[in-house]
Amino acid sequence: MILRRFTSRKDEKGDLIRDSHSTLARWRNHFFVFGFEMAIEKLKRHKSPGSEQIPVELIKAGGRTIHSEIHKRINSTCNKEELPEESIIVTIYKKGDKTDCSNYRGISLLPTTYKILSDI
Repeated sequence: MILRRFTSRKDEKGDLIRDSHSTLARWRNHFFVFGFEMAIEKLKRHKSPGSEQIPVELIKAGGRTIHSEIHKRINSTCNKEELPEESIIVTIYKKGDKTDCSNYRGISLLPTTYKILSDI
């Protein structure tokens, strides 16, 4: 992340931050949280929750407590730098010979938290 000016900023508690390292960390956290909230807003209701079985409706209605837990889970995933293989692929028949795989469309059912992560 590159910032043009390293002027003082306030942390989450309202205290001034003066050093460049803490300022960068504050900006990184600010934009991640902003992106996180925007990603939750963009989630579509009435979709399959995927393998973790956390419906979008619960996340949207859950408020700060649910958002905090999901935020922790996403941070943990980012820190590990790997995504667990929890995606489910469902095939939907289009037309033609039902024994021919090319006549099907695959839909990946991602866990809801991964949808948030991918949007951030």
